[in-house]
Order: sequence, then structure tokens, then C-alpha cells
Amino acid sequence: MPRLAQRLAEVPLSATLAMSAKARELAAQIAKDGGSEIISLALGEPDFPTPDHAIEAAHQAALRGDTKYPPLAGTLALRGAIQRAFKRDHGLDYALDQITVANGGKQIIFNAFLATVDPGDEVVIPAPYWVAYPLVAKLLGGVPVFVDCPEKSGFKLAPRALDAVITPRTKWVTLNFPNNPSGAACTASELAALAEVIRAHPHVWVMSDDIYEHLIFDREPHVTLAQIAPDLADRVLTVSGVSKSYAMTGWRVGFAGGPVGLIKAMVNMQGQATSGVAGVAQAAAAAALDGPQDLLAKRAAVYRQRRDLVVDRLNAIPGLRCHRPEGAFYVFPSVEGLLGKTTPGGTLLETDEDVTLAMLTESHVAVVQGSAFGKSPYIRISTATSEARLIEACERIAVFCRSLR
Repeated sequence: MPRLAQRLAEVPLSATLAMSAKARELAAQIAKDGGSEIISLALGEPDFPTPDHAIEAAHQAALRGDTKYPPLAGTLALRGAIQRAFKRDHGLDYALDQITVANGGKQIIFNAFLATVDPGDEVVIPAPYWVAYPLVAKLLGGVPVFVDCPEKSGFKLAPRALDAVITPRTKWVTLNFPNNPSGAACTASELAALAEVIRAHPHVWVMSDDIYEHLIFDREPHVTLAQIAPDLADRVLTVSGVSKSYAMTGWRVGFAGGPVGLIKAMVNMQGQATSGVAGVAQAAAAAALDGPQDLLAKRAAVYRQRRDLVVDRLNAIPGLRCHRPEGAFYVFPSVEGLLGKTTPGGTLLETDEDVTLAMLTESHVAVVQGSAFGKSPYIRISTATSEARLIEACERIAVFCRSLR
């Protein structure tokens, strides 16, 4: 059999997808045996529906014939809606040729790295991190450089730590706030301090991944780097999309604003891969961005309630310690207090991955190990499901933890 590309050895399957697959396999077996259902808290997918007006916009787009090859960079209607959203939400003034649309936020990231990263170039990634950043960087021959963001600092990037890892080979610094998996969110002053470091390194691009921008709790609205440091605008790529805030994961619409040269290069890369985003999906995204925005605050309030419920319950469980996140829809508890113990099924818990696998097989709750996000010993729990399911999951986790010896 002909061989596959060597690069695949550097790019394992995403841990979140792998855990979801294991949960589905176990659920199928349990269904045959009549056991309790699997509660999967592994994927970061909102349980809210896509807004009705976005669905109707897609329907009307299909009826009027918007089913042909779409514009590569995005339709004028959608890029106009994105332009207005950037201005409305953050005071950012992007021209239409400074905006691009792709098949989800992940393709935006892929296009940006593909257009800029040469073999050996370094990509600075604060840890914990979304699993895609290092995987895409390595796939393209880049070198991920991780910067630890400890729990005692709220999982936030310290300016001094950032400055210490930037070298002449650094091509990108990735910033993701609110953060996946920790939920950490930066204040304006914290971002300004990071901007001061970046200002001293003019050869570095900065990716500000704001996909969870509307899911902020307990303080002022989200701020983004280009807003705080407009003098860095020619080096900042501001990334977002409709997947998380508007519950449109399956529509696959991500977007970015940035300097014209970078955007043109990214559009070129997309043209070699997937071409444009489906026209009906773009129509739905434009309607979401231009339509009523009150649903964002309402849904954020629900996510906040869920966060509080889960954090309070987890912190009452012996062996767990859970920081209260400022945003997104994850909690990221430490399982350090569980390590070295043995489950009723006889599994010795030596790592956070051991904890997740045992929790799945013995308690039927699916979560993701923190090591997949560059931070051990932690687990990521998605709160993007109903309170009833979260309460049941927390009860199962409590029983699991109290059963350890």
C-alpha cells in the first residue's frame, strides 16, 4: 500500500473529537445493554437554536438562487454585515477589502498560518490553548512555542512571560480571550500590557481569536487587541464568527479583519483549498450579525448561571478545585487531588487522561483531559447544555470522586 504523508505523524486527531467519538461508541453499547445514558460534555457546541431570522434569510437566499459558486472572500452583504459588527462591537474600522470569510474560524486560522508560516517559524501559544493552534502550526512546518499561564494568574498570559519567548524566528503570537478551555478573559489594561510587549517586536503577527467575544460574565464587555492598540492594526488579525455566540456551528462561517496584504494572501490560500463559503450560510450569517442582538445578552446570562452552578458543585467535591471563569462556556477544574487514587473498577489514576477515561467508562460522563490543551492535571467541562444535564453530570462526578480509594 502506498504511504501516507509523513506530516500526519505530527498531527494526531483532535482530543475533543476523539473523546466525543469514544462517548458515542460507549453510548451505542450502553443502548444495547440498557444502561444509563452517556452525558457528553466534551464538545464546545451551544445547545441553543440558530436564530429564526437567520434560518429564514438562508431560505430566502436559496429561493432567489444564491446556490452558485460564492465570492471567494465572502459576499458583499456578509462582509458589509461584518464591517458593521466590528464597528458596533469594538469601534474597529475595517474596509471591505480588509475582511474575509471562511468555512468556520478554524479555516481562518489555517489560511492565516498557511499564508505566513515557513518551516521553522515559531508560533507563540499561551497554554492552556485551543487544540487547533499547535496542530495547524506543526502541520505547516511551524514550531509551537508554549507559554504557561498558571491558574494562580487566572490562566492569563503575563507580559513578562510573553516577552521571554519571542525570538527572531517568531512569526505569530496567538491570543484567545475568552479562552478555550479556561474561560479566562482579559481586561483592557491587561491587553494594553501585552500590546506594549508586542510593540517592541515589529516582525511578529498577532492573532486575536475572539470567537467567544459575546460570552463575558461579571464585568465590562469584551475588548480586543486592535481596539486597545490601534497602532498595531497593521499586524493584528481579528478573528471571530457566528458559531458560538449565535449558535451556528454547523453553518461553518468564520471571518476576520486585518491588513489588506494579509487578507489577500489568506483569500488566495482559501482559493486553493475550499473556495468560498456556501451562499445560503453567508446569508444566514449576515442576518444574524445585522439582526436583533438582544439574544446575545440573554444567552450569556444563561451561560453564566450554568457556570455558577457547575463551579459551585465541583468545588464541593473532594479532590477537585475549580477556578471561576470570566467567559466562554467551559469550566477547567484541577483533578490533582484525584491522582494516585484507584477507581472501583480498578483503574489507577496517574494522569488527567486516566481520569477522563475512567469517568467515561465508570460514570458515563464525557469530558476532555487538560493535557490535550497543554495544561495538566485538569479537565475541560463544557457547560453548553441544559441545567438538568449539568446537575446530573455533577452528581455522577461527585459519586465517582467519592468512590476513589
